Amino acid sequence: MELKNNTNLGKIIENKKPAAKYIIDEITHIIKTCGKRDPGSEGEKASCEYMAEVLKKDCGCEDVKIESYEVAPRAFYGWIYFTMTSVLLAVAAFFFMPVLSIPLIVAGFAIVLIQFGFYKKLLDPLFKKKTSHNVTAIKKCNGETKRRIIFNGHPDATWEWPVNYALGGVGFEGHAIIAVVGALFYLVISIMYTAKVGFAPSMPDLSDPVVKAGLIGLIFVPFMIGLYFMVNYKRVVDGANDNLTGCYMGIAVLKYLKDAGIELENTEVGVILTGSEEIGLRGAKAWAEAHKGEFQDVPTFIYSFDTINDPKYLMSNYRDLNGTVKSDKDIADLFYEAAQEVGVPCQKGWIPPLGGAVDAAGFTQGGFRAAGVTGLNHKLERYYHTRLDSYDNMNEDGIANCFAATVKTLEMFDNGAKQ
Repeated sequence: MELKNNTNLGKIIENKKPAAKYIIDEITHIIKTCGKRDPGSEGEKASCEYMAEVLKKDCGCEDVKIESYEVAPRAFYGWIYFTMTSVLLAVAAFFFMPVLSIPLIVAGFAIVLIQFGFYKKLLDPLFKKKTSHNVTAIKKCNGETKRRIIFNGHPDATWEWPVNYALGGVGFEGHAIIAVVGALFYLVISIMYTAKVGFAPSMPDLSDPVVKAGLIGLIFVPFMIGLYFMVNYKRVVDGANDNLTGCYMGIAVLKYLKDAGIELENTEVGVILTGSEEIGLRGAKAWAEAHKGEFQDVPTFIYSFDTINDPKYLMSNYRDLNGTVKSDKDIADLFYEAAQEVGVPCQKGWIPPLGGAVDAAGFTQGGFRAAGVTGLNHKLERYYHTRLDSYDNMNEDGIANCFAATVKTLEMFDNGAKQ
């Protein structure tokens, strides 16, 4: 069946429930057979190889490539050890040489901001390297290529956040905020005490109100020490929602196109699976670097799906990477409008500060047109980055709705929308 500028994919959209079941079944299979998929692991590689084979055999992608690149998995959260050690040294220095506390705290904040806030590779050279993998699959069109749409997800899963598992998002975020407030508290009183006693070391005057404040501030220290245990490297979560749901959104679209015998005339459809997202978008950044200058021949839209779960939180994201990266408005608008067309609840939103990022930010920074689509509450829920993110805790309705909106996005794009 050949469709041109009057493409109608309504029959596929009607199959959103079977598509969701297919996605859940495939995710369950990967979790049960490929092993743990932490960044740069054999499990991550095995899942990439499995999905690459699915894209070849079941989705009709003639061009499927697996590419490798070097990563430093422990570096992304390495800021914890450098920042918290620096801050704790500053707390001790406050009582004897407060001027030393100031650069120690400023340096600690700079490390976390660069490595964790902006996802730069400040600490990567200091950590052990592993090999991670990306998959690129393209389904060619029948005629002249006039446009291209690519669906993206990341196959890797993260290590558990124990505080979120034990206390939920309020406890997790509260713990981190208290530690940050404590560091800022000591920065302020260090400046005040330095103004009093100068730059030379001295014994603390316990009658001084600022020193007394410093003693009271020791209540922050347990929270600071607790951040050393923010990540449990001994437990890798299953990552069913985050983010095999994102990987399979594009795979399912291609599979259902093939099963329906639909061949697009002028639109290429692709899937990119980018590893090591959980350690700072390393896969997306590596892909953008490896493919710099490519895919520029026609309008090319990249959609990065991440954690497609609760239907009431489906969102087209207009800003990414802690709110610092602007997504392509046309791409974000197209998904939002497509969702409205098929009656799927969808919000316009952004990934706020401390909300992290999706791979769309890495593509955008690399010069590609991209936007993210998420389906989670940015006020962290207990399953996020914990052992509860497993194949028995997925949301069929959320996946089905996102699938329907994604197929409609493809239909509208193929018919010339937003180009």
